[in-house]
Amino acid sequence: MITRNRLTTGVCIALATLAAGLGSVLPAAADEPLATPAPKVELVLDVSGSMRTRDIDGQSRMTAAKQAFNDVLDAVPEGVHLGIRTLGADYPGDDRKVGCKDTEQLYPVGPLDRTEAKTAVATLAPTGWTPIGPALLGAADDLEGGEATRRIVLITDGEDTCGPLDPCEVAREIAARGTHLVIDTLGLVPNAKIRQQLTCIAEATGGTYTAVQHKDDLSRRVKQLVDRAAEPVVTPVATEGADSCSAAPKLEPGLYTDRQEIGEHRWYRVDVLPGQELRASVSVAADRAVDNDYGILLRAVTEAGREIVRGSESGTGRTDVISSGLRYPKAETEDGDDGSGKPAAEAVCLQLSHAFSAPASVKRTPGLPVELTVDLVDGPDQASDVAAFGLGRGWWLLGVLVLTGLVAGLLTGWITRWRIAVWRTN
Repeated sequence: MITRNRLTTGVCIALATLAAGLGSVLPAAADEPLATPAPKVELVLDVSGSMRTRDIDGQSRMTAAKQAFNDVLDAVPEGVHLGIRTLGADYPGDDRKVGCKDTEQLYPVGPLDRTEAKTAVATLAPTGWTPIGPALLGAADDLEGGEATRRIVLITDGEDTCGPLDPCEVAREIAARGTHLVIDTLGLVPNAKIRQQLTCIAEATGGTYTAVQHKDDLSRRVKQLVDRAAEPVVTPVATEGADSCSAAPKLEPGLYTDRQEIGEHRWYRVDVLPGQELRASVSVAADRAVDNDYGILLRAVTEAGREIVRGSESGTGRTDVISSGLRYPKAETEDGDDGSGKPAAEAVCLQLSHAFSAPASVKRTPGLPVELTVDLVDGPDQASDVAAFGLGRGWWLLGVLVLTGLVAGLLTGWITRWRIAVWRTN
């Protein structure tokens, strides 16, 4: 997903301030905090036959996973609704058709009873196949409903054995639903093919892939992911870009989602006041099979069509998400207002273009997922501030170091020549 630490912090502070203001004018009964949906997390554990292998701290993979689960269940934050799903836990036979349906919910998503959940995990024994794709679809269904954040944490030691249902395509299908469900993957075996599949699953939904080979690492990483689900997040607002600057929707600072078809341009508009700096970033996700070479372009232009600044990025198929951004500081002005005594805002149009292409057999609709971040901050205080010209303040340090080196060199040379002259005289 796009880096949005500053935006997220700003939005959270704004929401807190708004809530405090409302609390002072509403009746006493409304002073109680509004209930927020409990975040939902489902842990998906591989219980296939290969989990018997003893290569994690002298224990079997299954034993290490159980111990890690116990640690995680003890540390689940209050208010998080957690569930557990297994894959390959029940069918030990050779019938591939049956084995590839072997996934079930071991513990339902909801308020956690730690004792009950631990008891359920303790009964597991490595058994069957590795139907990762069906397990992810089942987990997505388990987390359906409501407006809460949703996260799937997949722990497995192998790649899916139930093709042609490709888990990576399944993850892209889940992402295309627009439910903002994130899948994080943890691989217990350092295998390149397994890593490639699990990385693809995670990146398709904005999640992460982690290779773990020790029980403590597994416990620590799963705890981090469960804690992350409990953190406040900014919910993106759905918008629809126009096909021209004049028809573009006006956006306030925030996080937005859209869809953009291959070969299409999208336009958005932001009003920037004098003294403000516009910061915009965009990510486009390839949630289907596309050609390897692609790129995106984000331009800021005036209503008259003059380009102000642009940001671009290209890729070669190594990732499913590509991002770019731009910054535009608008200088202070002493004249020009809208008749209300306030300085007039400049309408800046953002044009998003991409260079994705795909074989004719690949579906075109809905368009590729787009995530757009817009922020307006105070611009640089002084025109002499080098940051206003796109240079980092590190240039000052570089200049000081160069000058210091020059002076030191001159002094050293002068002292050396003086000492030589004294030596020759004596």
